[in-house]
Amino acid sequence: MTYQLHYWPNIQGRGEFIRLALEAAGAPYVDVARGDEAAGQGMGAMARYLEDESVARPPFACPFLVDGKRVIGQTPAILLYLAPRLGLVGASEDQRLWTHQIQLTIADFIVEVHDIHHPLGVTLYYEDQKPEALRRAAEFRKHRLSKFLAWFEAIITRNPGNKAGRAPHLVGAKLSYADLSLFQVVEGLTYAIPKAAGKALKKTPGVVAVHEGVARHKRVAAYLASERRLPFNKEGIFRHYPELDG
Repeated sequence: MTYQLHYWPNIQGRGEFIRLALEAAGAPYVDVARGDEAAGQGMGAMARYLEDESVARPPFACPFLVDGKRVIGQTPAILLYLAPRLGLVGASEDQRLWTHQIQLTIADFIVEVHDIHHPLGVTLYYEDQKPEALRRAAEFRKHRLSKFLAWFEAIITRNPGNKAGRAPHLVGAKLSYADLSLFQVVEGLTYAIPKAAGKALKKTPGVVAVHEGVARHKRVAAYLASERRLPFNKEGIFRHYPELDG
């Protein structure tokens, strides 16, 4: 069955974490809002699940995944559902819970990344909160960026699955959705705050190695080189404002 991914058609955003998992696994999917409305896709198809009162369990917002009769919202929950089906998580309950915990921490991290340019609220333009954004970005660069990256580095170093000498992973000895998500975070950070990210990543070689390993993955590399991979821009989570890079 073909999965239906519903997300905004013009940004990577939180939907990109799901796209990467589907692409890495070679799973059949449709990026619905980017499709043709004449074929029953487009923004109208996504709006139906968000607004139609006949939907018994509507998602709060996109991204959400439709798989048959199942409608699953929230990026970590979608990945928790998809990963066993796509071979992107270990078989044991212990590994699944640990991978999910990492993904939830990544979700916390990207909220903080987003808030460096929108510290007061999402309904305001960046220009309406620029002084507050400058203060928030400075605090993030000084304290939060290194704290999160150091935690990822620690779990990579302590992962017994990395002792074989291959490209390291966050969990176990093979690619998981957590690796893909960490890759996306590094991509976003190096776009949004390249100077600060570059300095921080010099202290976390394991994180860099995970990022490089994902980038070399055959299906991921093909996706990154394709038109399906949307470019970063100033409407998504990761936005480049030079003044916020210190």
